[in-house]
Amino acid sequence: MGTTTAQQQSAAQQPARPRLRADALRNRERIVAAAREVLVEHGAEVSLDEIARRAGVGNATLYRHFADRRELVHHVTVSVMERIADQAEAALAEEPDAFSALRRFVHAAADERVGALCPLLSDGWIDKEHSDHIAARTRLEDAIGALMAAGRDSGQLRADIDVGDLMVALTQLTRPLPGGACVNFHLFVHRHLQLFLDGLAAPARSALPGSAATLEDLKRRP
Repeated sequence: MGTTTAQQQSAAQQPARPRLRADALRNRERIVAAAREVLVEHGAEVSLDEIARRAGVGNATLYRHFADRRELVHHVTVSVMERIADQAEAALAEEPDAFSALRRFVHAAADERVGALCPLLSDGWIDKEHSDHIAARTRLEDAIGALMAAGRDSGQLRADIDVGDLMVALTQLTRPLPGGACVNFHLFVHRHLQLFLDGLAAPARSALPGSAATLEDLKRRP
């Protein structure tokens, strides 16, 4: 289900929301956090009633903040990107070396449920040209790029990978498997991420097939 030009213009022209009271802001943050969890588990078609229940608010409260499902999904994806960018910037600024920063970021991004983004981006729920989305995406790309550049410059990160490789692995390893057979999937995510990180360390133990994947590569349609 794509987004029309009219919908894009309408979203871009929406007036800024008034500043929220502290209690209203907390409710809004709880709704976005709950939606992030539920969207990962069940996809974008999940009942808004379930999101409200998970957030601990009434349906009326949810609709006071978000007019419809598309607006809620928009805010969830922007929130995920902003929070992951926060994690990348903080790791690079605070960790003693570049690979420790990368390791910290990867595990923190997993906790932010980065796997929520890919299905939403690919299924037409997101207006990718909305100014909020462009700003959050650009900041995220820059933050991860800086983190990986520091790793390469220090000689700790193998040179034959790029941001796209990292994001593919992160999204794949943090998305629950379909169906209910692997109910304890979340218990193994960080373990598998650590195995992946070991494979990123220099010197590389093998030659990778193909070429390093950039974010531009991931955006191209076949």
